[in-house]
Amino acid sequence: MTFPSGGGRLPEPYGQGGGANLADILERVLDKGLVIAGDIRINLLDIELLTIKLRLIVASVDKAKEMGIDWWESDPALSSRARRDELARENAELRAQLAELERGPGREDASLERGRAREEPS
Repeated sequence: MTFPSGGGRLPEPYGQGGGANLADILERVLDKGLVIAGDIRINLLDIELLTIKLRLIVASVDKAKEMGIDWWESDPALSSRARRDELARENAELRAQLAELERGPGREDASLERGRAREEPS
């Protein structure tokens, strides 16, 4: 492999030291945040048929939390803690339903029988 004459290094693609590199740009975007928003509307004879709202936010996790955006923490598909919480809630609901079924029909039938016996004349 041959190098251009000039010190044995390959030239910088955008000039030497003239511009910011990708890491610097990414760091700035994540630190400050970037919002891209757009709407697509399809109308036919002044009747709105379809509206698509596109919103894209690019930011670091810390910056997003600072802005009040933390939906991924409660999404079971993205958070193992949220998945555990959802499973625990579902488990508690199922246990309550099971307990109700186990005590409900027998006691309900017995109370109905006692109620009927009181209403019937001897």
